[in-house]
Amino acid sequence: MSKNGNGDGKPPVSFSTQLIAGGIAGMAEAITCQPLDTIKVRMQLSRSGRVPGTKPRGFLATGAQIVQRETPLALYKGLGAVLSGIIPKMAIRFASFEAYKNALADKETGKTSLGGIFLSGLGAGTTEAVLVVTPMEVVKIRLQAQSHSLADPLEVPQYRNAAHAVYRIITEEGPGALYRGVTLTALRQATNQGANFTAYQEIKKFAHRMQPELDMLPSYQTMAIGLISGACGPLTNAPIDTIKTRLQKSKANPGDSAVKRIASIAGDMWKQEGFRSFYKGITPRILRVAPGQAIVFAVYERVKRVIDAVNASNIDTYSE
Repeated sequence: MSKNGNGDGKPPVSFSTQLIAGGIAGMAEAITCQPLDTIKVRMQLSRSGRVPGTKPRGFLATGAQIVQRETPLALYKGLGAVLSGIIPKMAIRFASFEAYKNALADKETGKTSLGGIFLSGLGAGTTEAVLVVTPMEVVKIRLQAQSHSLADPLEVPQYRNAAHAVYRIITEEGPGALYRGVTLTALRQATNQGANFTAYQEIKKFAHRMQPELDMLPSYQTMAIGLISGACGPLTNAPIDTIKTRLQKSKANPGDSAVKRIASIAGDMWKQEGFRSFYKGITPRILRVAPGQAIVFAVYERVKRVIDAVNASNIDTYSE
């Protein structure tokens, strides 16, 4: 994703570089933004505001309630599930995006159109959702939904950790339960990454046109661009994410199809909580995703640059 990134005449970034750079970037994002994600999930699962004349519990109130009842460490519930999947998730995201982008590039110029960038983002989001994100989020949401206090050893949760959650979900509900909500997750991730990569690439091109003397943008500019591009996805697909969260938290009734469960959840939300319920958790989601993407792109570009420099140095050494 340099100035002359793939599809613009520069050799493709190696998969090992994408794995290392993407993994480090993903871990930095997860550790920094997990508290915001936990608050978002609790807000989406909350039934507050259902009584006429009352308002849903807000972002700050939800966070304060978690800290007061469950200790500050509760804001990091589900972090193990996130960290276990973040390296393959980010590697798949960047590797598949580059693969789709190269496949859609003009054969003569090697450049990819704006539409091609958007389709590449859609493909990357769908790929990561099916291979990694869905099972990771099912486990994460089950852990985050538990309201037990981490300070009370006598209060035993249903799921002790990510591995225990996976074991119980598979034994009690079957392996397919880990893929509950895969369609909604794929739709969310596809629209997220389509908007994210398109905005990032276009704003980055504009920044280079304004600063033609720079071969690489400074990290603060990369972070600013990532911040803007990261906010695009949540604003377009918040209802999908809220329905998905509720679907993945609950157990399926025998005989109910995925379409029936989705329709039931959406119908209940509309009837009992109103239109605004579909946007529950939008504030912490934007506050998590936008800075998260700023961190991801800044760290990814920096680590990739270091790896490229090391590889170039090794080639020079061997050539001597």
